[in-house]
Amino acid sequence: MMPDWNTDRDELKAGVGAYGRLSPETVRSYVELSSAGAKKDILGAKPRELIALEVAVAQRCNGCITIHTEQALKHEASEEEIAEALGVAVALGVAVALDAGASLVYSTRVMDTVAAYHTLDA
Repeated sequence: MMPDWNTDRDELKAGVGAYGRLSPETVRSYVELSSAGAKKDILGAKPRELIALEVAVAQRCNGCITIHTEQALKHEASEEEIAEALGVAVALGVAVALDAGASLVYSTRVMDTVAAYHTLDA
């Protein structure tokens, strides 16, 4: 059964919110670290999100995939740009861990998430 990416993203956001009420400093510190690169904004938001998707695939993090796909699309990344970035993740999967298969599988999850996100606009 394929994940429901939109539901997963909403549940993740709710879960992080609940965790943040229990451990606010942890979540606040994570948000501060995560947004540190954006302060100078040298790369721009779209390239940062494409890089985040590459890392999400490499780390096999479904939650990261849902959040960073949403952000990449909000920053006007096209499906072709996302697919090209994922090609880097697949290639690095080969170079780093001889594990292109997993990177390819998780790349398809990103593209499924893109398609699911577009259903929200319909």
